[in-house]
Amino acid sequence: MPEFQRRLPHHHPEGKWLFVTCHLHGSLPQAKYPPPGKLNSGAAFVWMDRHLDTTGSGPMHLGQEPVAQAVADSLRRGVVLGHYVLGAWTIMSNHMHLLLLPKAPPSRLLQSLKGASAREANRILGRTGERFWQAESYDHRVRDQEEWKRIRTYIEENPLKAGLVRSAADYRWSSASQRLESDETSLVAADTSVRATGSGFSTLSNKVYE
Repeated sequence: MPEFQRRLPHHHPEGKWLFVTCHLHGSLPQAKYPPPGKLNSGAAFVWMDRHLDTTGSGPMHLGQEPVAQAVADSLRRGVVLGHYVLGAWTIMSNHMHLLLLPKAPPSRLLQSLKGASAREANRILGRTGERFWQAESYDHRVRDQEEWKRIRTYIEENPLKAGLVRSAADYRWSSASQRLESDETSLVAADTSVRATGSGFSTLSNKVYE
């Protein structure tokens, strides 16, 4: 069974990396999502991500530099507070991708991250009491070191594939240009006992991330 999940919390074994995607409230049209015929949750994620990368409508608040900076600052604050280890990240105009190793319950740390960044973003935008992030986040437990590498590449090359830059390292709001230098960003350092199992999302990810 595919393991891309909607709605936190889920059962997340301790010491396992997660690939998480958060998107802005209203960035996915309810009438079109989930897409018809996309019963596989991994396929639904691919559809969602492509829609977010290519749509010309909906909220694009993260495309504003002060807002993107506020979210990036919130990400770094979570690392300093010990909520998670951050292996890779990218902030796009209407969503962000994270590769992280939780040090607290995922639902709690994401609530903290999204809440703090939403308050600051709404302050910058001159809004009060409006939803910033979509309540749901999408998460996938990373199976092994090879998948970890594929996901990191996928995250950091998102701006490149979206046509925003010529090189992933040129994109300011990404770990490709601001890579965190830490031994902890290695999946092996976090858990050397992880083994690949099953075929669901792993099979899909081979197609998506290569």
